[in-house]
Amino acid sequence: MNYIFIDINQGIERVGVVENNRLVEFYKNNREDKKIVGNIYRGRVVNVLPGMEAAFVDIGEGKNAYLYVKDAMPKEILYSNKKTNIDDIIKNGDELIVQVLKESLGSKGPKITTHITLPGNFIVLTPFSKSINISKKIHDENEIKRLLAIGQKIQVEDIGFIFRTKAFQMDEEIFLEEYNNLIKLYNKIEREKKFLPCPKLIYREMDLIYQILRDVYSENIHKVIINNKEEYENLLSLEEVFLPDLQEKLHYDKNFNIDYQGNISSEIQNALNRKVILNSGGYIVIEEVEALTAIDVNTGKYIGESNLEETVLKTNLEAAEEIAIQIRLRDIGGIIIIDFIDMKNKKDVETLLNKLKKELSQDRNKANIIGITKLGLVEITRKKTKNSLRYEFIEKCPHCQGRGKIFS
Repeated sequence: MNYIFIDINQGIERVGVVENNRLVEFYKNNREDKKIVGNIYRGRVVNVLPGMEAAFVDIGEGKNAYLYVKDAMPKEILYSNKKTNIDDIIKNGDELIVQVLKESLGSKGPKITTHITLPGNFIVLTPFSKSINISKKIHDENEIKRLLAIGQKIQVEDIGFIFRTKAFQMDEEIFLEEYNNLIKLYNKIEREKKFLPCPKLIYREMDLIYQILRDVYSENIHKVIINNKEEYENLLSLEEVFLPDLQEKLHYDKNFNIDYQGNISSEIQNALNRKVILNSGGYIVIEEVEALTAIDVNTGKYIGESNLEETVLKTNLEAAEEIAIQIRLRDIGGIIIIDFIDMKNKKDVETLLNKLKKELSQDRNKANIIGITKLGLVEITRKKTKNSLRYEFIEKCPHCQGRGKIFS
């Protein structure tokens, strides 16, 4: 069964997505701690760094935000492939409309862009692009042609957009209404360029609950469980806006608590462990460090049935499925290196990579398999927008500072 749960207790929101009875996404949020990814600000450039091809921008959120040159380029320059320096585009004191791409991480300030995107339920508005794009998870050729034809028909002023996966077989009228509403919102944001004060928050991204429902809710979700009456009523009021048929699937249960849901609690605990046991008896070890995440695969207690090659392939395939789930559940971003058990047969290697690609395709946050290094390690990149799950639950040890070792 596929479902979404929303557990609100003492100001803490815990929201999860369960697919095929496995917890695949989990988010914890203190209602008093507002996240800023997706927020749009009117900011002021405080320091341009030509040597770093970047600038620091005050958006009024404590730490100055980081703006890279490619994220600062106007549309006409971005698509000209012309070599451009950061100080050719912006100067100290300039006021910009920017959107947060990544939360502050450690000592680093938030990462921002001038290329605003506005997500809707079925499309994502991309005003910095003229292109009409379609989710790569839509594979039906006839549907792709239909969506492109609709896109070309409704597009105005070269304002591009992306059809989301949920756009599959939806009516043109729905796209037109949402597209026009997003353009109105974008035009309102653009008008804010002329008004003081600066820095200023112009647009706040939806709160966690509404983000998850906007991005995940679809016909494949069988139910949504919530234990807060007020939010239950709020969600029902949004049914006509972007949550079709929600009333049939939304279940209010004041006694629902994930602490008493054994399968969910054990999945969360598993996601906080270094070692994850596979059903066969093999296991994977996940180590998150600042530069990257390393994942090691081992046969463990699994001894196979016929020969070594078959044992190794079966373990690796099972590990690939679990790794895809753990990456998504732990929300691991950046560079990910996987050390699968060595395989000499090229056909087995290809089978493994295809399996890993298929499992990673279920992830909303697209992960890219870069390839295999000369040392036989599989290299993956995944967009990083915030700290991974462990940062919500685990604090650095005051004695070893996270090294896991102390002086004897």
